[in-house]
Amino acid sequence: MSAVSTGPIAGEDRQPEKKWRRRSLVALAILLPLTLAETSYDSLREWLHGEDLIARDVDFGQAVPFGGSDWKLADLRGGKAGRLPDHAFAVIATFSVKIGDPDLQKQWLGCKLMLTDAAGRRWLPDAISGVSLPAGVMSCTSAIFSSARKGDTITIGDTFIVPEDAVKTIRPAVGLGSERPWFLRFQRPPK
Repeated sequence: MSAVSTGPIAGEDRQPEKKWRRRSLVALAILLPLTLAETSYDSLREWLHGEDLIARDVDFGQAVPFGGSDWKLADLRGGKAGRLPDHAFAVIATFSVKIGDPDLQKQWLGCKLMLTDAAGRRWLPDAISGVSLPAGVMSCTSAIFSSARKGDTITIGDTFIVPEDAVKTIRPAVGLGSERPWFLRFQRPPK
């Protein structure tokens, strides 16, 4: 039988092992952030294309090309109506849109009307009992499937519930999937 030694052999050089350990730690410090960046790139790109992040300000009465059509704020009105919580107002925002590219299902996918205020808060459309859109006004979804042709002018709008403290600074905005991360933010009509 022979004896097996598990201890260090006299005169063995440990320098190559230490050198490889250092190289491995440096490689890990470089490769780990690169791997995280690579795996999160698609998620970041999807997030940027799914959110309305960069506003393009539009003066009242001005028509702006957006999503293949020309958008213009037609009206913004509000008041106490329907069954609303205390300190809340109903707001109706309507837009006049001249169709340019009739493929609205492609251009307007993810169409979102919203209201923003000076503090950066946003409100999305809400159903309000006792408040309806004016005759001839359709929602974004209805407009997408309306078979509108090039040159047609349609009116799009929606209703919102806004807190009383935000009513004086709200501005209507439009976001479209084909234009994100940009969105249009319209100036309020003059009083």
